[in-house]
Amino acid sequence: MKPLRIAAITLSLTFATAWGSLAHAQAYPSKPIRLIVPFAAGQGADAAARVVAQKLASQLNQSIVVDNRPGAGGNIGAEAVAKAAPDGYTLLMGSNGTHAANAALYASLPFNPQTDFVPVSYIGSVAMVLLAAPGFQARTAQDVIAMAKARPDTVSVAIPSSTARVVLESLQKTSGARFNPIGYKASAAAVTDLIGGHVNLSIDTVIAAAPQVASGRLQAIAVSSAARTSALPNVPTLAEGGLAGFNLNAWNVWFLPKGTPVDIVNKLNGELRSALNDPEVQSRMRSLGYEPGGAQSPAQVAEFVARESEKWGELIRAAGLKAE
Repeated sequence: MKPLRIAAITLSLTFATAWGSLAHAQAYPSKPIRLIVPFAAGQGADAAARVVAQKLASQLNQSIVVDNRPGAGGNIGAEAVAKAAPDGYTLLMGSNGTHAANAALYASLPFNPQTDFVPVSYIGSVAMVLLAAPGFQARTAQDVIAMAKARPDTVSVAIPSSTARVVLESLQKTSGARFNPIGYKASAAAVTDLIGGHVNLSIDTVIAAAPQVASGRLQAIAVSSAARTSALPNVPTLAEGGLAGFNLNAWNVWFLPKGTPVDIVNKLNGELRSALNDPEVQSRMRSLGYEPGGAQSPAQVAEFVARESEKWGELIRAAGLKAE
């Protein structure tokens, strides 16, 4: 075969492949998309997912159905997505639980968080808050740490989630103080006991904390994020309280099953960037206690998840924590 003919065939094949990929991306989505949220309806992550999904649906001119699959720390919903067809029509509202903490917390998982998913977009983060009842004598992070050091293992902290437990472990590791963690199954019970004086402190999301702080029923000592959160702008960070570099938040990333075509991943990433950059979406997410994300490429999101997985796993293993 002559070189010129070979070159012409190669060029035709390259063009056909590129055109096929472009046509695939342009045709997508041709039917409703399912977003699996591995948390109960009405929770903060669910509310944020619905805000973003509503905007994304309007951009794509296609329905997005939110499917709540709570249980096992998010593992039930994550497994459903890991085993779904890699066609772009099943998304996961993943979290620091499903993709950073659970691999260390659980003896085994029905999926591999590192290899069974493709990250699409970083949706946002939620700071954790160190809380106390209004009458508690310690008013700053320095005061709380000094008290715990003076009375090791006696200052009680209500822990309503695995995220809160990891934040406490990081606080202890960074400060050298030792607290007395008391587990709770939900935020509501922890808040009730904190207000009633049955525990000294609590660690919870800013979503759960902000209404209680605004009403004066609880005082916020510090937040776990690197910068102050817009939901509680007057509350200092733990880093400001003397724990340099402290930064540990709950977060959410949208994932697709492994094997999803790259053109679909990139299209969704671009659409989600646009959605998360919308002023109304940002305002609604901040009203929920979220700091919106959306600026990263899929590769950058993958790097973030890998770093977070290592950080959370190290803290969990060092503390000997296991899922109950």
